[in-house]
Amino acid sequence: MNRREALTRVAWIMGGTVIGANLFLEGCTRPASKDVESLFKEEQIDYLGDIAETILPKTSSPGAKEAGVGAFIPVMVRDCYTTEDQKIFLEGLSKLEETSKSKFSKTFQELSPEERTSLLTEIDKEAKDYAKNKKEGEPNHYFSMIKQLTLLGFFTSELGATKALRYVKIPGRYDGNFPYKKGDKAWAT
Repeated sequence: MNRREALTRVAWIMGGTVIGANLFLEGCTRPASKDVESLFKEEQIDYLGDIAETILPKTSSPGAKEAGVGAFIPVMVRDCYTTEDQKIFLEGLSKLEETSKSKFSKTFQELSPEERTSLLTEIDKEAKDYAKNKKEGEPNHYFSMIKQLTLLGFFTSELGATKALRYVKIPGRYDGNFPYKKGDKAWAT
């Protein structure tokens, strides 16, 4: 093999590598047809933020609304939930609003923090009763979905991981006998 032939083959191999990688990466783009806006309206995102803030309110650490959980939930519902679960979730939001109006004659967002807590506690009891009697294959209660997504969104956010949990940027070795005092934060890393 002479030098020209070797350089030609190397050029073909390198070109194929670049083109192959480009074709592979084109397959990684998400179609724009399934946007959050197609499932959720802007008001519902604020509404979800208020529900999440009631579940995880601001204390000495930031609350769920500050961590952006209201915007996180629609993305997870859109990308990770089945069409059936999406329907249950959205119908549940409407049901929560109807319950608020029937019990307090106000929308959820007009309620005081105490009224919000009272309403969500009542719905949480309903969700727990539903879970006890749920048969295999039946969908989860909508409020269980909201709580799970609120916790996931908060504790995986930067604020939740660094302010509400203990966070070490570069964790060291595992210490199974680390001293624990009652009331210590859980570890994020």
